[in-house]
Amino acid sequence: MSIFYLLSFLLNKFTSSKLRPPLPPGPKPLPYVGSIISMLQNKPTFRWIHRMMDQMNTKILCIRLGNVHVIVVSDPDIAVEFLKDKDGIFSSRPDTMSGYLTSGGYLDTALAPMGDHWMKMRKMLSREILSVTRHKWLLNKRNEEDENILRYINNQCKTNHGVTKKLINVRILAQQYTTNMVRKLIFGGRYFGKGSQDGGPGEEEIEHADSLWTILAYLNAFCVTDYLPWLRWITDFDGHEKIIRNAIVTARKYQDPLIIERIQQWKDGVRTEQDDLLDVLITLENPQLTADEIKAQILDIILAGFDNVSNNIEWAMAEMINEKSIFDKAVCELDFVVGNDRLVYESDLKNLNYINILCEGGFQVGEGVLQCRWAQTMTTMLLARIVQGFTWELPLNEPLDDLKGNFHDLAKVKPLLALAKPRLANHLYPSS
Repeated sequence: MSIFYLLSFLLNKFTSSKLRPPLPPGPKPLPYVGSIISMLQNKPTFRWIHRMMDQMNTKILCIRLGNVHVIVVSDPDIAVEFLKDKDGIFSSRPDTMSGYLTSGGYLDTALAPMGDHWMKMRKMLSREILSVTRHKWLLNKRNEEDENILRYINNQCKTNHGVTKKLINVRILAQQYTTNMVRKLIFGGRYFGKGSQDGGPGEEEIEHADSLWTILAYLNAFCVTDYLPWLRWITDFDGHEKIIRNAIVTARKYQDPLIIERIQQWKDGVRTEQDDLLDVLITLENPQLTADEIKAQILDIILAGFDNVSNNIEWAMAEMINEKSIFDKAVCELDFVVGNDRLVYESDLKNLNYINILCEGGFQVGEGVLQCRWAQTMTTMLLARIVQGFTWELPLNEPLDDLKGNFHDLAKVKPLLALAKPRLANHLYPSS
């Protein structure tokens, strides 16, 4: 009888393996753990994956981590099959430790698995937050931040002896613009605290931004316990959980009190008109969101708009400063379309063809084309304003900027440091 069962098992296994379609090529996995040991020995994981794809000369790769088959695609045509043709199969998000913690238990849109909640939040997001009407409604707030970044750079260039060239960290500048803009659109204010008199961030804003960078880094990281779930109850194997928990606590330390206070203001009738995105989320009636869903969605929106703009601006500026002819062509277009007697505004962007090209994929070393309307507007306006408002050059005797990507992420290896000097009439720069 035991021999009969053994033969039946082997026959069934042989038959099912014959019927099962083959998996894409990939490294030979070890029993139980798959390729997890190799992954831990080759950090960062995405570089290791790209090396394997090059070595195997394949555009689709299968890596087994624990019992999970991870499929990696680097070909646009194959990606379309996953993201469009087979969307119903592959659209749902997997359960991950970092995703669960960041989304407050999958109460958001971006990280939630497919289901009724995801459909509700997705519909709300596209209709109430990302619509053309909402984008136009927030124009005045974007204008305020476009002016503030000019004021900040101009203030850096001022000395007791007049206006001079000032060494600016373009990475920090772009990150500051992005975080200020996101806070203004969501909470209606630039700062959590008092900020600084020159238009720069204060201690609260710096700590908040640092926590967001940490969340993004670990949200997209490969975590061992995601593929060996039983380890979650034993140990924080690679320390990811402690790091991301602390970062989330720091970020929400600044965000959640504002959300709770605003909800109470609407309940008490102290606030009666919508002024920012937080008001929009609180006053929704169909669907009506809980306080926890609002908190999760706010962090979702902040993270979504946080890093792409600043990375693209730094890459673009580095290339433009290295190739003076590119920079000069951008300046000429701005002078021709806008002139020197006023500042560039969003209404001018449709006529700035070259500036738009630079922002939407002219530099393939960067993050690529930004499809989100908000990100496109922020990127193009920031580049247009700082190119129109200032001359930019490398410090004396400095070599051309090293256009190399960071080993651990898609940012530049070194922050771009450049000398800025105002090029417009003094009265055009905002003073307060």
